[in-house]
Amino acid sequence: MTEHAETSKLGLWRRLYDGKSFPVFVVVLSLLILWYAGAVYMNSDRLIDQYERGKVEWSWQQLIEDAWSMERPILPAPQQIVVELRKTVLEKKITSKRSLVYHSYVTISSTLVGFALGALLGILLAVGIVHLETLDRSLMPWIIASQTVPILAIAPMIIVVLGHIGLTGLVPKAIISMYLCFFPITIGMVKGLRSPDVLQLDLMKTYSASAAQVFWKLRMPASIPFLFASLKVAIAISLVGAIVAELPTGAVEGLGARLLAGSYYGQTIQIWSALVAASVLGMLLVWAVTITEKLVLGRTGREAV
Repeated sequence: MTEHAETSKLGLWRRLYDGKSFPVFVVVLSLLILWYAGAVYMNSDRLIDQYERGKVEWSWQQLIEDAWSMERPILPAPQQIVVELRKTVLEKKITSKRSLVYHSYVTISSTLVGFALGALLGILLAVGIVHLETLDRSLMPWIIASQTVPILAIAPMIIVVLGHIGLTGLVPKAIISMYLCFFPITIGMVKGLRSPDVLQLDLMKTYSASAAQVFWKLRMPASIPFLFASLKVAIAISLVGAIVAELPTGAVEGLGARLLAGSYYGQTIQIWSALVAASVLGMLLVWAVTITEKLVLGRTGREAV
């Protein structure tokens, strides 16, 4: 019985080692160790200065404990962020402006609207570029050049112009998200629509297929894996655009507003908790696109790129 238990235990460790769990565990553990060490290193100068001014005797153990529990640390320890997330997610009403759930909802609403607009614009541009050589030569360079302009420079301009014509709130943030996320969708769709090889196109010609039939029967199905690969990138960029759009407006709602408030008042724990919330939102959005991709490709019998 003991030998069987030991064999099962060894088999479990072997499966963990050979699978994905063990590498992920090692990476997470390494990051946590570096994070805790970094918190001590970053916060120690301020603490030592306080000890010397107060003429307080201190030890390394006390320094480490204080570095991991400072009220306004330069780099907060992981457990401080967990406590802040518990307070702002679980202990606050969803409708409260101190709730991260509320601020996440504000940000994700503009993210999804901008993503939808960006997906629509990107697909339309890709279709035009593939079918019209004039657009390919004239429009594609401008699409690429548009991404060389820093979003932090163009976001205030968009907000001011749209605000002048009465468009405020959700719309400017959604347009900034659209501006960021349409590019990968356009590039991915162009590649996908052009992915059918010459033999496949010639076969469609032998069937006397029209341009519309070639598009719907050949080009569009071939582009779906490329489209979803682009959508995964675009949805994450759209979230970044929504957060960036909240910064120049001095917004009081949204994750960008939480970052601004934390920066103004030196609340680094609040800043980090908002960043963690944003990263979790990003993962959930990418996961939702991945699930949709599996469902769509499962029906067509294709695999993801």
